[in-house]
Amino acid sequence: MLLCKLRYIAPRRRECRVPRQTSSKAGKPEPLATPMEDTGIIDFEIIELFFFAYRDFVSDPDAILEKSGFGRAHHRVVHFVNRNPGMTVADLLDTLKITKQSLARVLKQLIDSGYIRQVAGPEDRRQRKLYPTKSGRELALALAEPQSRRIERAFGGSTPEAREGVKAFLRGMRDRQKAD
Repeated sequence: MLLCKLRYIAPRRRECRVPRQTSSKAGKPEPLATPMEDTGIIDFEIIELFFFAYRDFVSDPDAILEKSGFGRAHHRVVHFVNRNPGMTVADLLDTLKITKQSLARVLKQLIDSGYIRQVAGPEDRRQRKLYPTKSGRELALALAEPQSRRIERAFGGSTPEAREGVKAFLRGMRDRQKAD
């Protein structure tokens, strides 16, 4: 059974269009009292576990960022610039899969606040390389520490093989896999 029609809106992005009932002739739709159940194709328990895990995983950094008037976009920029000092703005755009316009405001706030430093490239002065500052590194660590504690709690006494299995699973969930 086809649940929706996929419409391609950009490379590697798809949008699911589900028709809405807008006609007055359709009347009021009947409410459904039975919950959706797992099928051979859809595993709602796993989907819900992802919702709750993500909500809780980002909750600690969200609280830290909120104090500075920052949000999740700032977190992602601070994280990747700290993991890859000297990355270009183009590399960051590719990593985050966002537009220049989306990045511009966030990056400007982080630069103006002294967390990120933007330096012209040595060969091409138009190229912009991004580096964390000392306070940017401290912020990245403050955001990562509660997440790391949460990950360690979840792994409990898991074996190294179990950890590798989780990493393989998460890599498999990505749209575009990179060789690590």
